[in-house]
Amino acid sequence: MLQLGSITAGGDHNVNWISSAPPASALVSQGPKDLFPDGQAWLAGSLAYQDYTGDTVRRTGYVVIGQELFATSYFATSGKLIEELGKTKIGGGWYRNGPRYLEESRYSGSTTGHTYSLYGDTLNRWNVNAGTWSAHATYPGFGAVKTMALISQTATYDTFLANMTGGSLYTIRVPKTGAPVVKLVRSSTWQGFETLIAEKCGTQSTLLVGIDKDTHSGYLYAVSHATGASTVIKGLGKVPTTFADPTYFRYHPEEHGGDLFGE
Repeated sequence: MLQLGSITAGGDHNVNWISSAPPASALVSQGPKDLFPDGQAWLAGSLAYQDYTGDTVRRTGYVVIGQELFATSYFATSGKLIEELGKTKIGGGWYRNGPRYLEESRYSGSTTGHTYSLYGDTLNRWNVNAGTWSAHATYPGFGAVKTMALISQTATYDTFLANMTGGSLYTIRVPKTGAPVVKLVRSSTWQGFETLIAEKCGTQSTLLVGIDKDTHSGYLYAVSHATGASTVIKGLGKVPTTFADPTYFRYHPEEHGGDLFGE
């Protein structure tokens, strides 16, 4: 089961549950509504949730609103907001023609997480501990990357699956120290996706959805533990729902223990 969230053009939060059981299926849960100003929330990282009593859930994640990045949190019951959306401004300069990817990774054995963005040809990483951002690292040479999906979280590295504008598919391993390690997975046919979202499948494989914003379509794949060109990728078919929202992101439990390990 792969869970992904979205923010609509009207500023609503939606959650999609996508099953890989043949044939692929999807269930959409709507709300809360009007969390953000219409058309202003256009980029978001993963959304973590924690279940409380009954239908109450707490959700936290990073969202770009206008030109500013915010850490957001709220409580909701049955898709309705319980109290006002909590927002903490992280910083400005997040222009629509700039960053094209945003993600947070927090390994279960660490108190420090990493936030990533892709801006121009540069992959950026920050350390984040208790809301404090530090140790900004920049890695040039990623201008051909169209989008990415986090597939591994370990004590020593994070790994992303990335598609290129020319159609190739790579893994990008970003170690805590040193330069990223890039491996070719496929040489063509992956250029159509503007969004990639991954979830753990079994102990070391990945369930991946690729979203084509031009056709509002999503396609599901089972990906073996990534080993470069020998990685096995099995197409599971088109997801039977419409992907028309401005931004999509991973939706996952806040509790530790579910670290991704796709590479």
